[in-house]
Amino acid sequence: MAGSYSAAAGTDVNGLFYNPALLNEEMHNALSLSYLNHIAGINAGFLVYARDVQHVGTLGAGVRYLGWGDLRRTDETGQETGTFGASDVALTVGISWPFNEHIRYGANIHTIYSHIESYSASAIAADLGVLYHLDAHHLTLAFSVNNLGRTMSRFAESAVDLPLDVRISAAKRLRHVPLLFSITGYNLDNLGDVPENTPAFGRIMHFVRLGGELLFSEAFQVRLGYNHRRHAALATRSRLDLAGLSLGAGLKVSRVRVDYAYNSWSEAGSLHQFTVRTTL
Repeated sequence: MAGSYSAAAGTDVNGLFYNPALLNEEMHNALSLSYLNHIAGINAGFLVYARDVQHVGTLGAGVRYLGWGDLRRTDETGQETGTFGASDVALTVGISWPFNEHIRYGANIHTIYSHIESYSASAIAADLGVLYHLDAHHLTLAFSVNNLGRTMSRFAESAVDLPLDVRISAAKRLRHVPLLFSITGYNLDNLGDVPENTPAFGRIMHFVRLGGELLFSEAFQVRLGYNHRRHAALATRSRLDLAGLSLGAGLKVSRVRVDYAYNSWSEAGSLHQFTVRTTL
């Protein structure tokens, strides 16, 4: 759904990584494992688990890993001298509470570690989020602040700021059609960060992600997403370039859900993500 997931309340425990307020009682004992086949030999994995604790809240814990594959090592003349590795790991713990029957809020803490060859860097960050349900209208509104924090150690001498991201989202389930539509405004803390000569429509869409989910049944769903910023950055053709477009489907068999997602990066390649979810 192109990352437009911050207001998509439901039972998917991966919502922890988008907005901690998405954690809820229906995710009790939910477990999810994902694998992302990125471009250029880059691979990523995600593991997350949630548990509802009475009088405490819904707790979630997850780990995200990104491996950059084998990178060429060269000397100052450009001669290859072997290879080296690089990777990033983020450990997340989150909690969510209901304020009343319409409002839910939550918080995450992330510990982030990155290494390149024999060098390393680390950071600590937090997410804060809130959901507001309008049940009569099948509408959910969300607000979150992601990546509040600071670096603890760094690669270079100069300080590096974490990518703060303020998001406002809405998810609407149509009354007579089994369709969920989602829209997310992101990076709203940095509205001036738009390439020069971008037309008015592009300036607006630079901060918008769109997603949708068609529910054929409880056991089968089809999803679609669009990220205009990614399209503008990666598209190489004047027509029918699918950069920024994502497609996916979910299938439930007994107690196991299997999800697949495809994301186009135009001529740079395609991303494929597989997820298996269950309740223990």
